[in-house]
Amino acid sequence: MEETKTSNTTQKSKLPLYLSLLLLLGLVLSYFFIPSVKEFFNEAWEVLTSDDNARIENWVSDFGWMGPVVLVLAMVAQMFLLVIPSLALMVVSILAYGPFWGSLIVIVAVVTASSVGYAIGTYLSETLVKKLIGATTEKKIEKFIEAYGFWAVVITRINPFLSNDAISFVAGILKMGYWKFIGATLLGIAPLTLYIAIIGENTDRLKQGLLWSSLVSLLVFGGYIWWDKKKKK
Repeated sequence: MEETKTSNTTQKSKLPLYLSLLLLLGLVLSYFFIPSVKEFFNEAWEVLTSDDNARIENWVSDFGWMGPVVLVLAMVAQMFLLVIPSLALMVVSILAYGPFWGSLIVIVAVVTASSVGYAIGTYLSETLVKKLIGATTEKKIEKFIEAYGFWAVVITRINPFLSNDAISFVAGILKMGYWKFIGATLLGIAPLTLYIAIIGENTDRLKQGLLWSSLVSLLVFGGYIWWDKKKKK
């Protein structure tokens, strides 16, 4: 009886994964068999990989109330299509929908993408994750999370130039607590989002600020690692 309960719990816990795979299969089939869907995806690919924030912003704005949904889906897709930078999507979201709503869309998109990455790492094979991010990267991030846990996720999220997607996959592989992982994600992404919301329209200041914030966050975390190792000795 107890084994049956455990089995049922496991099946229920995997339901979101099965639904995600079903949705992905539906999108793939739609792409090949529905011309309008294929045309939309081809256009989306061309625009989102153009590295032209103004063009992306105009394209997203044309969708009206569906624009946020497109941005959330794009944030999920960029985990597998590395040519679409997540930082660019964050900037476009805030430029297109304003500091408040744009920031809210960014938070929803990041949490959604992080949850998908976490689910892939938790329920699918480690071999698949290694193919997505590389075995060397997977091993380095695994050691990083095992050593610093919650703060490893925070520092990765707050630094725009570190691998956000990879840490989601590996956190899932290591079975890091989901709410702990999401809490660290929110704590790390909030200051970055706030910064983009404040000076997002000034491209030069934004680039310089992101570079400096990246360097500062790495120095602070480097200092924490040094202090932690010294304390353990």
